[in-house]
Amino acid sequence: MKSCTFIGHRDASEEIKPLIKQTIINLIEKERVTDFYVGNHGNFDRWVYSTLKEISEEYGNIYYTVVLAYLPNKKEDVIYKNTTYPEGIETTPKKFAISFRNKWMINNSDIIVAYVRHSYGGAAQFLKYAKNQKKI
Repeated sequence: MKSCTFIGHRDASEEIKPLIKQTIINLIEKERVTDFYVGNHGNFDRWVYSTLKEISEEYGNIYYTVVLAYLPNKKEDVIYKNTTYPEGIETTPKKFAISFRNKWMINNSDIIVAYVRHSYGGAAQFLKYAKNQKKI
């Protein structure tokens, strides 16, 4: 069983959805990835989530989880099928919760798929972290 995390800029264009879909299919068929983690902040996460949801109908052997940085405030906030909340994040100050969540996802994955267009910001920071952790 292999796992994969997705990290990318929140302002990603919908134009990248076909690339996301092909990447996920390649990971399933060639790398034998079965578990996928994605966040829930911004367009990149939205495109990955919707693609995983779509692909899971064809590939019944995959499991995808939305990793939350914050507990939902209201019942209406719970819109995802599968979620998890990393242990220990509840004691993390709110301003560091997304960083905690992203590190947790990277540390719990074998492969990282990153959509990074520039060398600054959170996506670039976590791609560097993933490389330092010797992730594929």
